[in-house]
Parts: sequence; C-alpha cells; structure tokens
Amino acid sequence: MNKQQIELITSKGKEIELKKDDYFVEAGKVLRHVGFIVEGILRICYYNNKGEEITKIFIEERHLLYNLKNVPSTEYIQAATDCKLLTFSNQDWKEIADTIIDWDTIIQKITNKSLAQKLERVSPLISQDASTRYLEFMEKYPTLVNRIPLSYIASYLGMTKQSLSRIRKNIS
Repeated sequence: MNKQQIELITSKGKEIELKKDDYFVEAGKVLRHVGFIVEGILRICYYNNKGEEITKIFIEERHLLYNLKNVPSTEYIQAATDCKLLTFSNQDWKEIADTIIDWDTIIQKITNKSLAQKLERVSPLISQDASTRYLEFMEKYPTLVNRIPLSYIASYLGMTKQSLSRIRKNIS
C-alpha cells in the first residue's frame, strides 16, 4: 500500500481498550464496527440450553472481527485479557474498501487464513480424550495457556475446571 492509503486507514481507525471480561459485542446486539486486535486475546462464547457458558474460540493479535451484514450477533465477543483494538465504523470500512483498489482481496486473504487456522484448531478436538485435547490446545495456542483464565480453557475444551486442573497436574 502507498502512503496515502495508509494515511486513509489510519485516519479512519480509532484505538479502543477493553479490560478483561469487557464485551466487544453481546449476543443479540449488532456489531457496528470492524475490530483489528492489536494486543490481547478475545474469545467468542455462548450459553447452551443448560445455561452453561461455552467458549467457542480464542482470537489473538493481528486478527479481524467484523459483521458487515448488520445482523444481531448470536454469540458474545469478550476480552479474555486486557485488549487494545483498532476499530472502524462499518461506514468507514466501506469507504476504505471503495477507495483502495484490491482492499477486498487483501481482507479476503486475511479472513481465509484466519478461518483455516480456526478449523485446524477446532476439528481434532471433538474426537479426542481430555488429556489429548489439552496437549493439542497447548501445541496450537502456546502463548495462551498462561495468559487467560483456566475456566475459559476448560470451557473451550469441553471439561470442568477441576478436570483440567487434574490433567495439568498429571502432565507436569
């Protein structure tokens, strides 16, 4: 990108901070901003029909969050750690896309890479025993283990916090 394009993007972006447990968007609300994670970890979670909180995925630095369809979110996007995000209103994002040639192609490449990483992380977890799931989690998310609460990891892995603590004790 050239200097003018970078200046356009910078002029439209607004840096925000989320404290741990703050929401970027709540279920039932429309996400009206595009967010780029500069620092920190967000998680996407929901409540199942038993009222249990389920962590679906973790999103780390250098990833985008957006919903340009303006439909209410079915899930919560919550800060798992303190976070810094660069945000753009959907209108500003559209203006950037209309101004910068190949912007949609750039974003599509980022999105495809992110989706491939998510699928790679989620798919194997379903058929594995609890210890294997945790070891696999540590391998795929090596920087997260000491940065986010164990309860979030346990929820993501489909186990109780107590089970996760036992597994961690047996592994170390």
